Amino acid sequence: MAEKKMWGGRFAEATATLMEEYSESVSFDWQLFAGDIRGSQAHARVLAKQGFLTEDEAKTIVDGLDAVKAEIVAGDFEWNTSMEDVHMNVESRLTEIIGPLGGKLHTARSRNDQVALDFRLHVSARLRVWRELLRDVVAAFVEQAEAHTETILPGCTHFQPAQPVLLAHHLLAYCQMFMRDAARIEDCLKRTEVSPLGAAALAGTTHPVNPQAVADDLCMGGVFANSMDAVSDRDFVLEALFAGSVVMAHLSRFCEEIIIWANPNFGFVKLPDAYSTGSSIMPQKKNPDACEIMRGKTGRVFGSLMSLLTVLKGLPMTYNRDLQEDKEPFFDTDRTVSMSLAVMADMVPGFTFVPERMRATVRSGFLNATELADYLAAKGVPFREAHHITGAAVAFAEDAGKGLEDLTLDEFKEFSDSIGEDVYEVLDYDACIKRRTSPGGTGPDSVAAQLALVREWIGRE
Repeated sequence: MAEKKMWGGRFAEATATLMEEYSESVSFDWQLFAGDIRGSQAHARVLAKQGFLTEDEAKTIVDGLDAVKAEIVAGDFEWNTSMEDVHMNVESRLTEIIGPLGGKLHTARSRNDQVALDFRLHVSARLRVWRELLRDVVAAFVEQAEAHTETILPGCTHFQPAQPVLLAHHLLAYCQMFMRDAARIEDCLKRTEVSPLGAAALAGTTHPVNPQAVADDLCMGGVFANSMDAVSDRDFVLEALFAGSVVMAHLSRFCEEIIIWANPNFGFVKLPDAYSTGSSIMPQKKNPDACEIMRGKTGRVFGSLMSLLTVLKGLPMTYNRDLQEDKEPFFDTDRTVSMSLAVMADMVPGFTFVPERMRATVRSGFLNATELADYLAAKGVPFREAHHITGAAVAFAEDAGKGLEDLTLDEFKEFSDSIGEDVYEVLDYDACIKRRTSPGGTGPDSVAAQLALVREWIGRE
């Protein structure tokens, strides 16, 4: 049997060793130590303001907690799983350093509101890291986009060649995704940075605490409105996991395209050696392993979100030990999202796009067919008829092994007398791009405006 706990006053027996092994969380929640110490220091300062501690006592506690943190950072701290969690470990070591005064720190709080605060501080700090990493990813995409403002790529729908677009435009679409991710994280922070300290176990406390003072000390945006909700709310973790899931979905979409484009049958991009691997038996291989791994890791992040949703769906009020299962999904997601974003930001500048291969695919895919239909419509032909005429011309050109732009005027006249010499100006692929002048479109002026806006976003604090 294990030793008796700090809370063991009403228990006649110590916790079973097997139960201790089954229920301990210190093996993973030690990662909350920075938030735990920061929150405890804020609590000590407020206890002094409220008259529970003298200023000297509060300073002794704050300094003692700094000493504990220094030991942890230096790797000299001995984590004891028999103490269950990070909070008990920190408090026990604090008491060893400063004596019985350490026992006063837990006045007017419970582990329930304490762990909620610690986790909110941790999630908040990591969300801010994600936000900055997203900025790095967007900057990497912008650099590539600016290098390819004249590179024409086959834009697809249904993964079939549809219309010509600028590669810069294509890359800027991902910038929009990642910028939304950053905005989503910013919004999530508003609900994460709410202090629950003062809710105690679930019903509040008889001590005259000052939750707002703790929130102000920790630079949090607000305080709890309901003590029962304060200790049981894990929506902020769900939101963070959802935000991370969407980030990974966006990264995975780009990885999928790179995997396809790097296949020699496409040949749109050459992979950087630093983020590729070879084959043990096929010397010619250059595999997009970084993209494949990132695409695969997306599933585990989705799984973390579903895991916590499942934990929360049946919990009665208020705190339940099930909530111990909120930490590992987030820790794993944080490692995955942070590393994936860092890899993407470092990998994107190493991609070498191949404009000539992209243009060749554009020419072979009849991507100027819509231009012909619009040309006929502008000549007064009803669009549905223009669509039919263009489809017949495409079929003819395909059988002849030509592009639409290669058909003679006489051949065009077989399909419509409305087609004149000026059709060739319309069918030119560079002209196709330049005519897309609508806001947000693939035209050069629009792409330049998009680049400017994204650059402005990157430069914001």
